[in-house]
Amino acid sequence: MQVAEKTHEPANINAVALKAYARVVDLWRLSVKEAAGLADMSESTWKRARKPDFAGELTKDQLLRLSAVIGIYKSLELYFSEPLARSWFSRPNAGPLFGGRRPVDTAIEGGLPQILAVRTYLDAMRGGA
Repeated sequence: MQVAEKTHEPANINAVALKAYARVVDLWRLSVKEAAGLADMSESTWKRARKPDFAGELTKDQLLRLSAVIGIYKSLELYFSEPLARSWFSRPNAGPLFGGRRPVDTAIEGGLPQILAVRTYLDAMRGGA
């Protein structure tokens, strides 16, 4: 018996990731500049990437960023009630990773390592660690 192997076209993966990411940044009410910075894109590229017919390629780093941000969103939605879950990423935070700054600003400045650190931090909060 042969098992059919699913193949995922890079264009389909990019489209799904970008659609989910766009929804998250809209729910968080991030600016174009913030959304582009989190995704490691220029503002003009982010504006093009939001459109359904975007044919550009995403790097592995960009895909990982989008995935981690979506994971952050999911953790926040599970951990907090809606008003706080939707604003947490844009509010000043005294936690050890943020030093009074907004998580979005530290994530943009620190790049992928900081985005992953925020995701790990939230996952640990959810798990009680």
